[in-house]
Amino acid sequence: MRYFFTIAYKGTNYHGWQKQPNAMGVQQKVEEVFSKILNKESEIVGSGRTDSGVHATDQIFHFDFEENIAADQLLYKANKMLPKDVALMDVRAVKPEAHARFDAESRAYEYHITRHKNPFAIDQTYHFVHPLDLDKMNEAAKLLLQHQDFESFSKVKTDVFTFNCDIFEAFWKQEVDSLVFHIKANRFLRGMVRAIVGTLLDVGEGKIDIDRFNQIIESKDRKAAGRAVPPHGLYLTKVLYPNNIYL
Repeated sequence: MRYFFTIAYKGTNYHGWQKQPNAMGVQQKVEEVFSKILNKESEIVGSGRTDSGVHATDQIFHFDFEENIAADQLLYKANKMLPKDVALMDVRAVKPEAHARFDAESRAYEYHITRHKNPFAIDQTYHFVHPLDLDKMNEAAKLLLQHQDFESFSKVKTDVFTFNCDIFEAFWKQEVDSLVFHIKANRFLRGMVRAIVGTLLDVGEGKIDIDRFNQIIESKDRKAAGRAVPPHGLYLTKVLYPNNIYL
């Protein structure tokens, strides 16, 4: 049987989602725990990777196993063994051919910025105090929906077949003492959200105008865009799938 698990994690202590030879990823932690419970080597497949320090409230992975233990019991036992900064939230049976990565219709991220120093959010938000024009940042963000090629916001050394992405929504929202950037697309390039946020902050500070932001997208040049903001403000918040993959 194949199952989709929903997992949340604080990424501070991990080198991203993906397991690596010389660093600890969240995927490796889960596989180690599953292997101990089931007494055999276990491998999981995530919906996509997140970078070092990035968090997730709604990452998805699929896992195949024989039902000598119920899926909800596997979730329960794994949560008792996983570190405090990693939690399995849900499990659902899916069709055998369902794939956590390739069947995802959209992914959503949030980037959180605090406007005042908060000692309780050091690893979870980006502290940014410079004055910002939120209206101009939202005006620029709307332009993202008019484009498909986002090479300007991609890490330079990346192995992808296309830089095209369909962005469905992109906007900033004021939330009490913080700013949150919301973005949803069918796929994202490596470093894309952090580079977009950094460039939109340049718009908000008046360093570049709306027309220049549009030119940066059209340039397909990473050097033309703004800096990548720190990873600790970024959250993977939702991965959506077609309903017909669930049993």
